[in-house]
Amino acid sequence: MDGDQLRNGIFALRTRRFGSVAECMVKRLLNCSQARNLFHDLYDDAQHHRIEVKFSVVQKKSEQTVTEKTVLRCIEEATAENRMVAFSDWKQHEFDCNIQQVKRTEFDVLYYGLFFSECIKIFRIESRNIKENVRGGGIHYSDFQHKGNEGEGQFHINPNTFKIHLDHYHYKTLTYDGLYQLLAAES
Repeated sequence: MDGDQLRNGIFALRTRRFGSVAECMVKRLLNCSQARNLFHDLYDDAQHHRIEVKFSVVQKKSEQTVTEKTVLRCIEEATAENRMVAFSDWKQHEFDCNIQQVKRTEFDVLYYGLFFSECIKIFRIESRNIKENVRGGGIHYSDFQHKGNEGEGQFHINPNTFKIHLDHYHYKTLTYDGLYQLLAAES
């Protein structure tokens, strides 16, 4: 397997399996251990931090909206359409990555990020700083996600907010070859 095959496989994964890949990546990067309970993802034994991991793939907005008339065409085109966005071109594309189900009281540090076509941008923010919307540094967190879900929120990363994350919370950039080496290394 090479970096391109790894990237294509990651972009093809869905929901929980994709989240598990991101957790494995962060676990290897930080050399941390399994979670202490079901309410966070990992644990940093050295810093005594509960760690939450949230990632998204960056894809261009679909050109065709799914309606009753277009549903079959949209499904058919979904496998043929390459919607990956390159980091170098992020300003030229519409995308919206929703970092959701953020339960700030259940973790100390959030590692979150975006899988672009040629690299992975990893960000780090402490739980206590998530809700702050400091001028130029706030992530536009909303503590309301679904009716009745108290203590759970979300934030969006899109062309309007991405620079805030790059300027204030960038932790590391990985290539897919680098990710492959990280994941293939013996523990």
